[in-house]
Formats: sequence, structure tokens, C-alpha cells
Amino acid sequence: MKVVSLFFQVVISLMLLGSLIYFLTGYDSAFEADQLCHSNLSNFSNQPESFGCDHDIETHQWILYENQKDSEPAKIIKKFRYKFL
Repeated sequence: MKVVSLFFQVVISLMLLGSLIYFLTGYDSAFEADQLCHSNLSNFSNQPESFGCDHDIETHQWILYENQKDSEPAKIIKKFRYKFL
């Protein structure tokens, strides 16, 4: 019985820790993440066609990326996660 109780305490503690980390990190809104992504994008203004910012709705983040040549996947430079709730 003590093992089951200890297991649930550990699980609940991990859930609380995960929630705390989620709500204390990340940007407060999608607008703020968008502004920071485009602000960082201006640092790469020497090749504007090679870099871009895109909004990923599924993961709730803006992504700063660099296009690659020869149909290779884009290289992700930085992710700007924002809080969903």
C-alpha cells in the first residue's frame, strides 16, 4: 500500500512540476512570440530570401528557420513557444 501511495505522490509531483515549468517559461501570447521571431529575423537581413518566420499552430510556437538548397528540409534556428491557455 505504501508503494502505491509513493507512486501516486511521485506522479502528482511530476505533473505539478511540468505544469509549473510550462507556465513559467514561454511567451505570454502568440503576438509576443511573433514579434520576437521577426525581430530576430531582422538580424539575418543580409540574405532575406533564405530566412523566415512561420507559425506552427499544432505546437503553439513561432519558428525562425533557414531555407536549404536542393529541396532539403529547412534548418530551424530558434523556436518561440507561447502559452496556449
